[in-house]
Order: sequence, then structure tokens, then C-alpha cells
Amino acid sequence: MPTVSLKERLAGGPLVFDGAMGTELYRRGQFVNNSLDGVNLRDPRLVLQIHREYVAAGADVIETNSFAANRDRLSRSGLDAQFEDINAAAVRLAREAAGDDAWVVGAVGPSGRAWDRADAAERERLVEVVIEHAELLIRHGVDGICFETFGYGHELVAVTRAMRQRTELPIFALAAFTMSGATADGIRGAEMAQLAVDAGADVIGANCADGPAELHATVQQMVGFGRPVAVLPNAGYPRFVEGRSIYMATPEYFGVNARRFFKLGVRIVGGCCGTTPDHVRSMKGAARMAGSADEPRIVIQPSPQRQADEPREPVATEHRSALARKVASGEGFVVSVEVNPPTGLDPAKQIAAARMLQRGGVDVINIADGPRASCRMSNWSLALQVKQQLGMESIVHFCARDRNLLGLQSDLLAYSVMGLNNVVIITGDPPKLGDYPHATAVFDLDSVGMLGMADGLNRGLDPTGKAIGGQTSFFLICGVEPAALDYDRELRRLEDKVRVGAQLIMTQPVYDPVVLDRFLDDTRELGVPVLVGLLPLASHRNAEFLHNEVPGMQIPSSIRERMATYGSGPEARAEGVRIAQEALLAVRDRVRGAYIMPPFGRYESALEILSCVGYPTLAELDGEG
Repeated sequence: MPTVSLKERLAGGPLVFDGAMGTELYRRGQFVNNSLDGVNLRDPRLVLQIHREYVAAGADVIETNSFAANRDRLSRSGLDAQFEDINAAAVRLAREAAGDDAWVVGAVGPSGRAWDRADAAERERLVEVVIEHAELLIRHGVDGICFETFGYGHELVAVTRAMRQRTELPIFALAAFTMSGATADGIRGAEMAQLAVDAGADVIGANCADGPAELHATVQQMVGFGRPVAVLPNAGYPRFVEGRSIYMATPEYFGVNARRFFKLGVRIVGGCCGTTPDHVRSMKGAARMAGSADEPRIVIQPSPQRQADEPREPVATEHRSALARKVASGEGFVVSVEVNPPTGLDPAKQIAAARMLQRGGVDVINIADGPRASCRMSNWSLALQVKQQLGMESIVHFCARDRNLLGLQSDLLAYSVMGLNNVVIITGDPPKLGDYPHATAVFDLDSVGMLGMADGLNRGLDPTGKAIGGQTSFFLICGVEPAALDYDRELRRLEDKVRVGAQLIMTQPVYDPVVLDRFLDDTRELGVPVLVGLLPLASHRNAEFLHNEVPGMQIPSSIRERMATYGSGPEARAEGVRIAQEALLAVRDRVRGAYIMPPFGRYESALEILSCVGYPTLAELDGEG
């Protein structure tokens, strides 16, 4: 097992559970009319193989194949005499697969009887059935007990309270909620959380249900009760295809929702029915990103063998770049427009877009670093060509996902030599399911750690305190999500970014003026200028996708209803531009400028938005020509 106990690890950053065992056994040929827990004895190599695949996919915690292995439920398959052997094998197989890479918790399901129909004496017996099962798993060496898929909240409370009196190991108390957002006995998320905490649970949460989206509102109610929250959803609602139950939620969808859960404040994610090692791999990418936000994987310290060199005085901000000079002067409206690198070899379209934007008065283009974890031409190569061909500056995104600590430093030094001094430091999206679904996310540092490293280079020192023989002149920029679900955490992170060197803030798109006003009020004392993010909506479908699927994006119902009026097409795009113009005009006097993200390569929409503050449209530019 790992060197620290599971209880100690629960005090740290995000954790990823494994996925389903039952549906994986079914998918690989085991019949549901036989006990799936009995496979521990019938085909132990298959159980071991599944465990190993989850560990290889990145699971921090795996569950024993023992969900329905209490004495009563085994008796229905005629296996009650093998009660101890089945559970002992469950622990042994999980331990063998986990090795030193993962913790093992005992999976314990409900008694299997209708709690609401049982009298007091029967309920006491059912609790003892469940506790006997859990205690047997503990005797064989699990690191904790996971009570999961308890449809009756009061049964979950009863077994948690009884188990707390018998062990100091971590207890996970996970309820199964219906589509109405309540357990079978009518307990909703917040009440369930409080009852589980009072009963002694170390971790509270929910599992099963129809999928990640359906559990979001429920677990949101469970955050804030002083215990880590876990969510282990099904892979959507099963569909029957050729006699088999097929779960339709993709690994990519799970990765996106894992990120949403982490931003909400959930600490533990995993999968229930229908999830696979691919789902776990996708969630692990999200966890690496979320985990690096609170606990960078590498803490850089000066070498104890040598004294740190003296830092240099940083180059004055106005001398770092033309953009830095304009921002620092306080004169004029600053505009950046996102133009992303091509997926192939020819950047001609992007160069043409930058030329058109330059003619329209845009100060810089903004070039993402592998947006949405896709494979594109390196952003610095496009920035260099724009600089050489147009004499135009860029803001180059610099993300932690793809480089280790050495690569991060090397690339920053290269950017400095190339004169690419405007750098926005971001943690980056986890790898998505696409052409390279198994690409490894690095995340040696998070955005705060990288900002600190870049600020050190501006002072002439590498992260170990060693002089680099000169100094860089980076104008350091950071991102922020004003609509973040965990808003307080987002503000704390922003304060950390400013503390270590951020000189300009770029927001994610905001469509609710109340949200943006709150953010600007709350960050006024930081004294750092802000570029407001604007992403013109392309269609009603686009608006719904951004609202429901993209973390940190909240689009008010009134805006979505406006887009619904037009559906899709040119009229919808024009309405999206009008909405962005309204957002810009509402805050023009409170921000230093705008950061515009034209959707689907429609760069002319950036000038259409800016026309409301006096910039020419593309038609006007062409008329001039």
C-alpha cells in the first residue's frame, strides 16, 4: 500500500476512485444470473485484471469486488457458506493489483431488504448483516470501508453510526439519489450530508444515478459540511442493445464533469455502473489539473549545497513590451483577440486574420497553447511569424499540461530570446478523448508556481536561486473565472497569482452583469488591470453547451432565451454579437480592455463587437480599401 494512510491522504488534494466492477464483469462474459461477487473464486484472474486496468488508468483508490457479498445476499445464490472465502479473495485480489500505487477500500452495499418495510427488530438485524460484512473486509486488510448505493438514507445513517463505533478506519457514506434529487425515503442532499456527518462518516457523497449531470445539483448541496465529498456516477442511463445494457456517457464527458465537480468543491470522483478504465483515465486528467491548483506536484527549493544568488531589479513594466507599455500608461482601450494555431502546417489563414485585426486597431492577438488539449502547431511559432511578417505583438498562452519542470524553464528562456514577452500563464485543460486520448498530463507546476518561476526569471534567477546570466522581461498575465462555482477559492487563487507576479488579468467570458460587477468589486483592491473576456454566442445550441458543459461558464436564462428565439444561422450570430456588445458597454469604464474569443474562426465578429466602442467593422475596412 502507499506510504501514507488513506485517512492522511484524505486531508490532501483530489482523489480518483476506480470505475465499475459489475458491469465490467458482465461486459467480459460473466452472467448476471450468477453472483458477480462469486467471480472472486470462479475466475479470480479476471477480477485481478480489471483491478489492474483501473490502477494503470490512474485510480488512487480501488474497491474490492464485494458490493453484494453480505451473508444474506450471498445466500440467494447458494453461496452463504463461502461468505468468508469470497470476501477474503476480494481483498487479496484488490491488494495484489493496488501494490504501492493505490489504496483499497471495502465495497459494502445495502442489506438488500426494503428498509422502509422493516420493523425496528428487523432493521437492527439488517444493520448487523451489513456490519458483519464490513468487519470481515477490515479483518482481511482494507484501508477503509465504502458504504455505497444506499437507496434508503436512514439505512446508510444506521450502518455508518454502527461502524463508527467499531473502527477508526475511514468510512465513506454514499447515498443513491433518485431523479427527484432525494433518496427513496425522501432525504435530499444537504440533509443527507448532515445526517452522515453526525453518524461519523469521514467522507460523504453520492453514487449511482443516471450520470454526472444528474448528480451535480445534489452534491452541490453536500459541499460545506466539513467532510470531503465524493461523487461516483453511473455512465448515464443504460440502453438495451442486442440484449445488453450499454451505458452511453463517454469518458470525455466524465472528464469534463469531473472538472466541474472539482471546481464545485468535490474532492473525490470515480465511477459506478457502466464506467470503464477509460472513464477513470479521463477523470485522472481532470484531477491532476485540479490537484495541482492546491498542491503542486513539485515544490522547488534552492539547493542546500550553495547560497542563492542575488536577484536583479526587474525591468520596468513599460519597457517589457508595447502591450505592457499601453496597459501601464492607462491610456486608450486595450484589445486582444484570440487567433489559435492551425492543426496542420499552413498558418496562412491565421496570419490573414491577424492582419485584418491589426488593420481594425486590435493591439495584440492571443494564441492559446493546445486549446481543449488538442494537437496544433506550437503557439510560439505562430506568434513569431506574426511578429516577423506584421510587426504585431502576441500574447502567448503558456500551459503546465505538456511540459515537465525542465521543459517549462527551457521554453520560457526561448520565448524571451525570441522576444515573446507577453505571456499568460495557465494550468491548462486535461487531455481530452480525441486523437490522443492517452496523452499524459504532466502538471509538475500549476499556474501559481509557473508565475512565480517566470517572475524569478525576470529577476535573473532560476527556480533554484541560481543566476541565469541575464534576466527576462516577461509581462505576466493570468486568467480567472468570475463565474467559478467555488468563487471564494477562485479569488484566493487570483490573490496568489498577483502575489507572485501577475500584472494583468484576463477573465473567462461572462454573460451575467451581476456576476461581473461582483468580481470587479471584489478585486478592486488588488490594483491589477482587467481585460474582460467576450465570447459571442454562435447559436442557441452553442449557448446551451457552454452553460451546461463548460466549467466556469454561466449563461443566464434570459440570454439563452434570446438565443433560442433565433436558433442558428446568421441572425443567431448577429444576436450573439449584440449580447457581447451589451456586456462590453456595461463594463467599459471599469476594465482596462477586452479579450475577445471569436467562435469557429469568425474573426470578423471581433470587429463587429468592437464597433460599439468606435472600432471599424470589416465592411468599413474593406470600404476604405
